[in-house]
Amino acid sequence: MDELATTHENSVSSPQDQKYQTAVRRLGKAALFIVSLFLFILAITLMKEGARDLAPLVRDTFHVTNPANSLGFGWLFAYLVMSGSPVAAAALTFFDAGVLSQMATFTMITGSRLGASFIVLFIGFIYVLRGRNRSTSLSMGLLSLSVTGITNILALGVGLVLLHGGWLSHWQLTSGALLTSATDIIFDPITNFALRFLPRWSLFLLGFGIIMVSFNLFDRCLPQMSLKESQVGRMSRLIYQPWVMFLLGAGITLISMSVSVSLSILVPLSQRGFVRRENVIPYIMGANITTFVDTLLAAVLLNNPAAFTVVLLEMVSITIVSFIILTLFYRFYQEKLLDLVNGVSENNRNLAIFMGTILVVPLIMLFF
Repeated sequence: MDELATTHENSVSSPQDQKYQTAVRRLGKAALFIVSLFLFILAITLMKEGARDLAPLVRDTFHVTNPANSLGFGWLFAYLVMSGSPVAAAALTFFDAGVLSQMATFTMITGSRLGASFIVLFIGFIYVLRGRNRSTSLSMGLLSLSVTGITNILALGVGLVLLHGGWLSHWQLTSGALLTSATDIIFDPITNFALRFLPRWSLFLLGFGIIMVSFNLFDRCLPQMSLKESQVGRMSRLIYQPWVMFLLGAGITLISMSVSVSLSILVPLSQRGFVRRENVIPYIMGANITTFVDTLLAAVLLNNPAAFTVVLLEMVSITIVSFIILTLFYRFYQEKLLDLVNGVSENNRNLAIFMGTILVVPLIMLFF
């Protein structure tokens, strides 16, 4: 009996042991965050160094010579890597190298956001393969694509007007030189070492691979998000408020610095009945604004004030469009979006037409 009691006591962690384990986990996540940030800065440094030598490839092979081409290029590029942030960072390094104009950079970043939403639809498709409800699983991905697409296309027009008029040209970050000088001391030797063994153009590809790893590590260092039914009960009234959901989407994405994380959690939450489709529309709109935080950091690291202005212009344009929709005609917008999602998910033919459209359109723009 004494042996059984001793075994039972050892099997149950004491509060002190639990605190120790929690502290270790937190330290591990903090270390992972530092590693991911180090890799992010290293990736931007490498991509900046190799971007100039890729100019012939981008201009001649991919025909990225105007804003329409760059929009399609960013859109398809984000499909390929299933993430928008690395593509947006690539657009900034191309701009810094003189490969893209300021307007083409703006449209390529917009394209990266259009393609990034595909990840949510892909996760919904996996849920369908696992035998989950087809309509519920696909609706979040379709909503994410639709809200992001409509908002960004409208913001594209607003942004081009603001860019052409130079409305934000004086809003440039000029204090990034100190940060850049500090990072140069650390990362320039690494870049020079890589150049001893690799051609300069390959540093862009190496940096792009590293930045993908850095985002993956950053996602892993985030705390696990769980939502109990009691918590949902207390928050149910707030969930029905569009502005609350808008701020929630913006806040979660700002903290996680990953729109794929903040939007992907909508699929399982929808499956469990925690949120309904009509409630997440403003959430997605808010997430589409603060997702540019990591791109702003990339612009600062490049020490290019004009690049910072381009990213700021993206955020301001989407914010203007989102505020107009939420303030003036949100109910109409919500109704038409839900009709679109219901129509697309109604049968395989409509879904196939939708999927074909979002693939063909960027291809046409790429060769426009």
